[in-house]
Amino acid sequence: MEEQLQKIYEECLQELQKIGMNLQNNPQIGTIEIGLSSRSQKRYGVCKQTDPDRNTRYIERRGRKKIIHYAKYQNHKIEISTWVMQLDTSIIKNTIFHELIHCIPNCNNHGKEFKKYAEYIHQQLGYTINTTGNKKEDFARSNVAYQEEKNNKYQIQCQTCGQVFFRKRICKNFVQKYRCAKCNGKFQVMKI
Repeated sequence: MEEQLQKIYEECLQELQKIGMNLQNNPQIGTIEIGLSSRSQKRYGVCKQTDPDRNTRYIERRGRKKIIHYAKYQNHKIEISTWVMQLDTSIIKNTIFHELIHCIPNCNNHGKEFKKYAEYIHQQLGYTINTTGNKKEDFARSNVAYQEEKNNKYQIQCQTCGQVFFRKRICKNFVQKYRCAKCNGKFQVMKI
């Protein structure tokens, strides 16, 4: 499975190179490693960043809190969940492209810069890169049987678009802390 991931990763880098995005051996980007993660059962992938460039430091204020951010990092470790490797190659590539965008300076979150690169890749290569995935739909597209987790305690629904998802546990200030990724609406939490 690791060899399959490496092969698909190399294909993604080559496709990005064709549209003018050189992420390999680029001093602006830094080093990128890719591997599998068997721990996470919910997320598709993650880009862990270390060794921040101190010159790109900026401070965000939230009320009385000051949060230090960095626009650029030197080392990136992308981890793709093992369950994603069962899915269709296009879904695996979408996940890899999503995490590769996080390696670009100023794209650590899903803000304007991230969306700009995701749209560019969509226009040039045809991949639809979302900030969130739908596990059930992706399993159906890949013709793989989907087994839903049964031991969830909470049902969370967006009050604006109606999106529903489930969690085993949530923090006490979930409704104040988080918004819907699709429409930025408020959540309503129901105990099951």
